[in-house]
Amino acid sequence: MKLSDLISPDHCSGPDAEITGLTLDSRAVQPGFLFAALPGLHVHGRDFIPQAVKAGAAAILTEPGIDTGSVPAIHDADAAGRFGRLAARFYPRQPEVIAAVTGTNGKSSTVDFLRQIWRGAGIDGASLGTLGVARGEGWVETGYTTPDAAAVHKALDALAADNCTHLAMEASSHGLKQKRMDAVRVTLTGFTNLTQDHLDYHPDFDDYFASKLKLFLEIAPSGSPSIINVDSEWGEAVADKCAARGLDVIQVGWRGRDWRIREITPKAAIQQITLEVNGQTKRIELPLVGEFQVANAVGAAAMAAHSGVSQDDAIAAIARLQGVPGRLELAAKTAAGCPVLVDFAHTPDGLDKLIRAARPHTRGRIFIVFGCGGDRDPTKRKPMGEIAVKLADHVIVTDDNPRSEKAADIRAKIMEGAIGAEEIGDRAEAIRAALRQMKAGDTLLLAGKGHETGQKIGDVIHPFDDREEARKAVAGMEGGNG
Repeated sequence: MKLSDLISPDHCSGPDAEITGLTLDSRAVQPGFLFAALPGLHVHGRDFIPQAVKAGAAAILTEPGIDTGSVPAIHDADAAGRFGRLAARFYPRQPEVIAAVTGTNGKSSTVDFLRQIWRGAGIDGASLGTLGVARGEGWVETGYTTPDAAAVHKALDALAADNCTHLAMEASSHGLKQKRMDAVRVTLTGFTNLTQDHLDYHPDFDDYFASKLKLFLEIAPSGSPSIINVDSEWGEAVADKCAARGLDVIQVGWRGRDWRIREITPKAAIQQITLEVNGQTKRIELPLVGEFQVANAVGAAAMAAHSGVSQDDAIAAIARLQGVPGRLELAAKTAAGCPVLVDFAHTPDGLDKLIRAARPHTRGRIFIVFGCGGDRDPTKRKPMGEIAVKLADHVIVTDDNPRSEKAADIRAKIMEGAIGAEEIGDRAEAIRAALRQMKAGDTLLLAGKGHETGQKIGDVIHPFDDREEARKAVAGMEGGNG
């Protein structure tokens, strides 16, 4: 595609050029690529313009006042927004229905539950987010919640070209603030909840909330359905702002006006749910544990009912939902029948919900092994320690992707809140130590890493999967006891 087909020549300096791709990573530049030199969290893309030009960049998109040399350049005060629009023009196809879900916790489960409901209704749908791209039976890991604008639109174009008509995607606060989704043709939106997270990136909670709101106030089309969980003050605030903007607000949750959860009865491996949907009482079973899974499933069903699935079919589909990798996933069972559950919970609220979710299904004690990531919001460490010792019966504080920080310093901060907890830095040993102390009726929760398959120490990612480590530890115990 010619540069002049991507953008009017009035907005570009230098001669026309053939554009073969777009990227904001100078290491990914190939001959003919447009390189977007945008500000990042730690560095500015302008520092890598010479590297991009040397690799064959045919054009540079950046902010005003930045020298691009002799290469054709697009200078735009809203360079991030411009990059999204250029990506949408370069990769023009998108699924007909795009459901975008934001919130702190529950995004991954909600979008995949929605994909499952679509599939059960005969709709060719996909999900995109932290877990990767899922369609049919397959998963392709991507390693991010919301990809950069070029990757987003390349994925949308490929799905649409392959006749995928419906897409459910996560919308992260990073992606929204950095305008990665500005040119995505979203048709309906969803909100799960809002709690402390990513304050290593956002200057304060107000900025975090404002970034989430962009999905509803700037990207969602006027009049489009917005499915909002209103079980918190933040959900109520989102619902009010959506209504003021003219969106079609559908309230869900315990306080939901339209899809109200009336009762949840936990059983061994299921939950019986009583719903009131638009004035009608519905009873259904969810084959997953955890009250927060009910909220995610109900939100997904409501979104399905506003995106091409009949209301009755969407509700009935709750009974057939399968768990999402790394979200209260049963990784192993000990010889005494104790379950080992792996979950991605990595925020104070997520840890709170995880332990509370396990309690009704546990006859004995709840053990939890968790840590906090390095180079991430340090203010959540002590509160997570406090929550763990308050709600669980035995706590082991361990390492979780320390990255460039000293792992012992991270654990020390958690231990300030986790009074009386054990501290075992080696995560594999922490898992084994918990299992050695458990008795029949107990439950072990491994929190923080979920579906992840690596432990990042410094700049190196070492292979590590909580699920695999749990299975190895259980097998080792059984072998030793035999």
